[in-house]
Parts: sequence; structure tokens; C-alpha cells
Amino acid sequence: MTRPRVVIAGLGDSGVLTAIRLAKYADVVGISVKPALVSGQELGLRLSRPRDWARDYWLPFDRFPRLDAVRTVHGAVNGVDLEARAVTVSCADGVTRDEPYDALIIATGVSNGFWRRPTTQSAGDVAAELSAAHDRLAAAGSVIVVGGGAAAVSSAANIARAWPDKRVDLYFPGQRPLREHHPRVWSTVGRRLADAGVGLHAEHRALVPAGFGCDRITDEPVRFSTGQDPASADAVLWAIGKVRPNTDWLPAEVLDDGGFVRVLPDLRVPGHPDVFAIGDVAATDPLRSSARNRADGLLAHNVRAALTGRPLRHYRPPTRRWGSVLGVQPEGLEVFAPSGWAFRFPAWSIERVLLPWIVRRGIYRGVRSNDPLKTATIES
Repeated sequence: MTRPRVVIAGLGDSGVLTAIRLAKYADVVGISVKPALVSGQELGLRLSRPRDWARDYWLPFDRFPRLDAVRTVHGAVNGVDLEARAVTVSCADGVTRDEPYDALIIATGVSNGFWRRPTTQSAGDVAAELSAAHDRLAAAGSVIVVGGGAAAVSSAANIARAWPDKRVDLYFPGQRPLREHHPRVWSTVGRRLADAGVGLHAEHRALVPAGFGCDRITDEPVRFSTGQDPASADAVLWAIGKVRPNTDWLPAEVLDDGGFVRVLPDLRVPGHPDVFAIGDVAATDPLRSSARNRADGLLAHNVRAALTGRPLRHYRPPTRRWGSVLGVQPEGLEVFAPSGWAFRFPAWSIERVLLPWIVRRGIYRGVRSNDPLKTATIES
């Protein structure tokens, strides 16, 4: 019997996890602008400790045993024919090719600052980008972080802890950051930032310079629409959540007004029963939460069910964001539930339990040992 062909457009966190779950049941083709899983998670750790970040969030595809059967294509999807059921890919080697599918999964994510862009890169490009941002911040005597989401809060905290002698200030538009989390989360995280010496500046709504896409670290003064005097620092990190869905290759009929992919509760695209979407690009709910709630398992079930005529399940999003905010710290890891209460992994458990058993074996179904040549190219 011929196995169905599933094309996954995008091999970020959601795409890789879905591919791992489907590889046993279908011929899976994964298309990625990076030659590895280069996660968009943990910006603060990526900037302050790039070697540690790369160990856990930059993983070549050949490190995943469950991806051995998946054919990966290094390139960018630039078009789709929904009637003919094929996507067009501009490969990193300059060749353009069509990839036919029986089921298509859209997992191309969003662009957000310089750390999440849909540009085709080599491993060397990724390493150079990591080191450049780290070195830029390391050389600065003072840093401003603009934004009120988890990326901004994590960046401010991790930068302050990595370089205690720097002046680090966080400017955010509301009375508190992390508005999409339970208020208890900021009560806890705010104390962590204060302990690290981060200056907190509430109700400062920054004016984004015209034509500036938040795609670089700047040093120009930050101006505010809320009437305060401009603020200056040697380095300004813009983490304002100005996300743009990577959907230029899709027809407008499948997108909402913001450019995100419209989906039904079963993650199928309306009117196209063989097309699914997951992750930050999928308009599942106001938080677009399927990227952070392990919807890959449900999606893999639904793809198989759709191909075999069985009932599909519905995705039920949470009402608040949850998870880690600051990432792994020397004293351990705090993971916040939707209720705002934290579960703490002590420092000793990170390398002995969390990473080897829960993450690498439990979530990824196995990860091969690290590549020393890769991490050697990243400044510590």
C-alpha cells in the first residue's frame, strides 16, 4: 500500500515535533530555511549565554533519530497550488522545485525582531548571528529593553544577571508586563528582575522609528508617546512583539485580516480538508497558543484521521499563557501554570532529569549527542 505524502512547511519547534510524530505513518517532507531546528524560544538566554542556548535550542536535524525517515529540504516555500496539491520551494542551492502532497501542514511561524526571521541561512550564518548580538550587548555599558512580553522580560533579566555591572532598564507600556499571563506570574518574576538590578519603567509606550522593523540592536534614544523624556543607552533591544506571519506564499483566501492562517477547531484550513496549520502562524485563538501547548500530538492524529476517513479531534486552547519566562537560571527553572503558580526544577535536576528524560527522550523521542564543532564556533 502506498504511504501518503505529508509536506510540512516550516521545521521550527512545532514543525519538528509534528514530523517526529508522523514519520512512522507517512512519507514526510520537511521544508526549512535553516539547516537545523533553530528555536525562537528563550531570547534572554540566546543573547546572554549563546553557548548554553545553542546546546538545547539549535539542534541539527540529524540529531533526531525520529527524523531519519524524514526528507528535509533546505529552502523557503514561495508558493502553493491548493488545487494541484503542491508547494514550490526556492532551495538554498538556487534550485526551484515543486513538492506534491497528500496533506500539507503550514508551520512557517512568524517574524519577530532579528532573532526570528524567515531568511534562508547556513549553520555559519546562524553562528555568526548569535555571536554578533551577544558581542554587541557585551560591549555595552548600559542596555534598554523595550517591551512588555516574555521575550522582553527574559532578556532584561538574563542580561542583568550575565553582566551585573551593566545598567539594564525595562520600559513597558502598561502598569505591568506579562499581561497575557496570570497576575501572579509578574508578582514572582518582577521580584526576580528587581533582585537582578533591572530598572522597571511602567506606562512608557515607545515610539517605533518610521521604517524600523525591530530587526537590529540600536543605540538611538527611545522616545515615548506617553509624554516622558527620551531614554538613552549604549544598546537598545526592541522586543515589542511586533510579529509578522510568514504567509506571503499563501493565497489571501486562507488568511485572516492579520495575515495569519484561518483554522477550524481541528486545525484544518476552512475549505481545504487536506491543509492544516499549527504554531504561531495559525489563528487558533487570540494567543495563537498551539505552538506552546503540544498541539503537535493532536495535529498528527488529525492528519492521519483525515487521510483514513476517521473522526478528528478539536484543539482547546488555554485562556492564559503559561510556561517558563526567564529560562534556566543557575538556581534552577521556574515553570508557571495557567493559574500563575510556579513549579520549580532545582538546579541539580536540569541536567539529570529535565533535559535528558523529559525533553530529549520524552518530547523529542530521543536526541543524539551534541556536535562539538558547532558549539566551538559560538562565543561563550
